[in-house]
Amino acid sequence: MEIETGTFERSIAERIKHLRIEGNLTLDQLASASGVSRAMISRIERGEASPTAALLARICAALGLSLSGFFAEDDEVVSPMVRGADQPTWKDPETGYIRRAISPPRVGSDVDIVEVHLPARARVSFPPHTASRGMTQYVWLLEGALKMTTGDEEYLMSAGDCLFMPVGDGHAFHNPSDTAARYAVVLDQRKR
Repeated sequence: MEIETGTFERSIAERIKHLRIEGNLTLDQLASASGVSRAMISRIERGEASPTAALLARICAALGLSLSGFFAEDDEVVSPMVRGADQPTWKDPETGYIRRAISPPRVGSDVDIVEVHLPARARVSFPPHTASRGMTQYVWLLEGALKMTTGDEEYLMSAGDCLFMPVGDGHAFHNPSDTAARYAVVLDQRKR
């Protein structure tokens, strides 16, 4: 899986800054709402630092977006198909977690499909956030092993297992094995 980091990382920095300004938020206000330091947000916006999955999730929540919503392009063109080569891929600089947005953006659906590769022994945590309360997701483990934590519950998953869970309560993905895990996340953004 080839990842073009330079251009995509710059687009993440530009998108965060654009959304912050569009939302009439100062760096201090976004820092306060997200729990991410003003200095770190400034470094990310200038392209001097790449956010981890957890930091990006906190910033997105403060901006009122899910990760899928953040990665959806603002382009006017809408197509019911997105080719594999055109699916945006992002790598967490801290854990090596690789996230690929599978579903075509802006087609009028509240459902997003994401493929994730989680390296051996890696752990990615997403804190609770009110912007995602009421949203749900399925986690379908395609390869490897996965230990999911949602609320006070833990689930040890094997290839083929599927877990349904709320998004806004916070959760953690942990690969307890010595081999990479690959899973699909099917996110329903409708709030129940």
